[in-house]
Amino acid sequence: MTIRATTMSIPATPTPTPPPSPAGEADERFLREALALAEEAAACGEVPVGCVVVHDGVVVGRGRNRREADHDPLAHAELLALRQAAKTLGRWRLSGATLYVTLEPCFMCAGALVNARVDRVVFGAFDPKAGAVGSLADVCRDSRLNHRLVVHSGVLADPCGDMLRRFFRARRDKAKTVAPEDGP
Repeated sequence: MTIRATTMSIPATPTPTPPPSPAGEADERFLREALALAEEAAACGEVPVGCVVVHDGVVVGRGRNRREADHDPLAHAELLALRQAAKTLGRWRLSGATLYVTLEPCFMCAGALVNARVDRVVFGAFDPKAGAVGSLADVCRDSRLNHRLVVHSGVLADPCGDMLRRFFRARRDKAKTVAPEDGP
């Protein structure tokens, strides 16, 4: 038995980076729709989080935070969008769907994504205080659960994060100007 050594030629110039995939462009397009919903939420005094659910390239659910308006702790953008998507598709299993949201989902919303059998989640800004899709936990990819999602994080992170920072800065500034003066 004879063993032959083979050599590989290494190209002199690095391989060029391929252009962005259509999926990446679609992710940005749908996340921009979610950003528009987040702007609506901010205009209404809600924490600016917006969300869309897409199935076969079509938006089937939209949501923006409505906790203040609805006096409902469950009125997160993701839950409202999932509910609308389920009604639109006529089923609770949202397999084949992608959820786009401007802020990393919390534990409640990440659990809803798993239970709804969503295929993918794409989010903008990380939430180091309450995020459950990579920051504090990774619910959507937990191997102990019966369903796992593909996660794409940090898409349009800067505009998503900037919107949240502006909202909370304005809220803090407003709280400073209406604070009662010290003394009698």
